[in-house]
Amino acid sequence: MITRKDFKEVCQKSLEMIQEAGIYLTEEDKKNITAADFGLNNIKKEGVQILTLFDTDRMAAKILVLLPYQTEPEHWHPPVGDDPGKEEVIRGIWGDLTFYIPGEDNMKEGFIVGGKEKCYTMRHEIAIAPGDQLILPPGTKHWFQAGKRGAVMYSFSTKVTDLLDQFTDPNIVRETKIEE
Repeated sequence: MITRKDFKEVCQKSLEMIQEAGIYLTEEDKKNITAADFGLNNIKKEGVQILTLFDTDRMAAKILVLLPYQTEPEHWHPPVGDDPGKEEVIRGIWGDLTFYIPGEDNMKEGFIVGGKEKCYTMRHEIAIAPGDQLILPPGTKHWFQAGKRGAVMYSFSTKVTDLLDQFTDPNIVRETKIEE
C-alpha cells in the first residue's frame, strides 16, 4: 500500500520529468498520471509511474517514468486466452535507463534491489539511450531500472492486460492500493 502523500509526490515528480523531457502534456494528461508500488510499500525503490496516452482493444501507448534508481520489478506478459500475450516496444526519451532481459549475464551498471536476488533473475543488461528502442515479444521476462537522473520512456504495445502480468517476486500485488 502506498500513502496518498507518497503517491502525489512521485506523480508530481514524474510530471516534472516528462515536461523536462520536452513532452507537452494537457491538463487532462496531468490528472491521469498514476503510480504502481506493486504492494511492496517502497515506491521510490520498486515501482513505476504511468501516464496512459491511449488504450484501445488492439493497442496502447504509455509514458513510463522511473525516479532516480527506481526499479520496475521483473515480470512478463503471459498469454491471455487465444492472445499470445502483450508485445511491447520501449523507446527511450530521456534520462538513464537500463533493461534486463534473457541472455548472457553482462550486468555492470545496475544493481539488484537489496535482499531480492531471487526476484531479479534476468541479468543481460541493455542500456537504452534517448531514441533507442527495445522490442519485447510476448512472454519475455524483463525488468528495468533508472540511473541517477531517472528515466522517461514510451511504451507502445498490443492490447494491455497489465493486471494479468506475472512477477518473479511472490510478494507482488499488481493492483495499487492508496492509503488515505
